[in-house]
This record gives sequence, structure tokens and C-alpha cells, in this order.
Amino acid sequence: MVELNSLRQFLVVARLEHLSRAADELRVAQPSLSRTIARLESELGTPLFDRSGRLRLNAAGRLFRDHVERALGELAAGRRAVAEATSEGAGTVRLTSETFLTLTGPLAAFKRAHPAVDIQLHWSPAEDMARRLRAQDVDLCVASQPIHTEGLASVRLFEDAVGVGVPRDHPLAGRSSVRVDDLADQPFITAREGHWGRGLLDRLFAARGRTPRIVCEVDEHSAIADLIGAGLGVGLVPAAARRLAAEVPGVWLPVDSPDCRRVVTLYWGAGHHLSTAARLMRTTLTDWDWHTGQPVAH
Repeated sequence: MVELNSLRQFLVVARLEHLSRAADELRVAQPSLSRTIARLESELGTPLFDRSGRLRLNAAGRLFRDHVERALGELAAGRRAVAEATSEGAGTVRLTSETFLTLTGPLAAFKRAHPAVDIQLHWSPAEDMARRLRAQDVDLCVASQPIHTEGLASVRLFEDAVGVGVPRDHPLAGRSSVRVDDLADQPFITAREGHWGRGLLDRLFAARGRTPRIVCEVDEHSAIADLIGAGLGVGLVPAAARRLAAEVPGVWLPVDSPDCRRVVTLYWGAGHHLSTAARLMRTTLTDWDWHTGQPVAH
């Protein structure tokens, strides 16, 4: 019989596709982890990984991973449902997003309205969100780029123009707008791969057969505007961030391209049990007026 711990360890190896890194994350010895995977493959009667060169999840492994994520997710959801039904507490909501800058307003309003609810916030790239929702590792995801996966329900929160931020003394600063071709040789400050802004930058340039000249990659997205203002380069900045900033350390220019936008969408698992706290958070986000920064008046 397959043990739950073996399944959890398999998911980590499947996600990292690297035994030693998985062993480090799980805090187990690598030989022990190798035996666990080998035993699991023996019980299933087929390899789950290709081992020619780098460890790679094969087709059978991907199929098994999807079922394991759903099974363990349902088990965890069952435990939470029982805890919610037998507890007098207000519950917990787990929300993941690529950036929380645009969510501070509704999050603050939610906390004022439901002070006893425990809010757990997780940063996650969009590419990991579907996996986390399937596994019911989180309740809700807010993504700034599409998630193309079956089994998810969604609602669009808002659409946002994305412009380019340049230093105040930049040659383009006096323009009313710019084209992507005007930015071809500019030094870009951007987030690392996986972030929506980096994906948008790469897509805009790839559509024109170009590659952006990236001089700085950051993990802290809020630092991009400050680095632009310091004269270190230019970067993509959403209009919402420009509205929220008390002081913009540079000049924001519209980009003459219909593709230079982001659509912010709320996702959750279709058919999953959402706790009362998660349903309240979903209502807060869907009823928020993203242009005025206030709840929608009913």
C-alpha cells in the first residue's frame, strides 16, 4: 500500500525534478528519498521519471502527479472542513498572488470587516498557481496573466494598462507615448522570470523579433520604480501602481500597443469546498471597485 508520506515526497521530487534539492527541502537523506521513489515506481509497475541525464517527470509521472495532487488536496480540504464545522473560530483564508501591491485596499477592508479571520498570504508565480489550487494548498489565486488549466473557476477583477517608466531626464521623458520599437535598445529593469511583468516584456519584444536588453533583474518588484527614478534604466509599470504610489520617482509613458496590458483574474478550484473565510474574501475581491479603491456600492 502506498503511504501518504511517500506521495508527498513524490510531489516534491516531481516539482523540483532534482533529487538532492528535493531531499534538502524535505530534510531527508537522498538515498532514502531515492528508495522511496523506486518503491513507488515498483508498486505502480512503471517508471515515473526519465533518468537519461537530468531527472525528468515522464508522461506517466505527470498523470500520476495530477491525481496525487487532487487526492492529497481533497484529504487536506476534508480536514479543514471538519475543523471549521467543529470550531467556533472565524477560520482561515489562504491567498496567493504574483504581487500584493494592488491588493492592499481590499485586504485592509477585509481585515477591518473580519478581524478574527486569519489571512495567510503567499507569493507565487502564475505557473505554480494551478498546481497549488489543484492540491488545495491555497484557496484563492490572483494572477496578472492567464492560467490555462482545466478544473479552475475564475472571475476577471480588472484590466490595467501597462506603460513604461523612465527617469525624469531621459530623452523619451517629454513624449506623450512611446512604441515598443522606441524601447528596443533601452536598458530594462525588470522582475525575474515567472513574474507577469517579465512575461509581458518578453512577449512584447518577441512579437517584433527582438530581445529586451535587461540590465537588472529584481525579486522585489516595488524596487523597480525606485531604480528607474535613480536613472539605472527603464521598466514596465502598470497604471494601477502609478495611481497607488504617493510619489512616482520618474515619468510614466503610455505604450502604443494594445498588447501592453494586464488582466488581473481571481481563480479558485471549481468544485472545491471553500471555507466561509475564503468565500468572504472572494466576495470582497469581486465586489471591489478597482478604479476608486473602494467597495462597490450596492
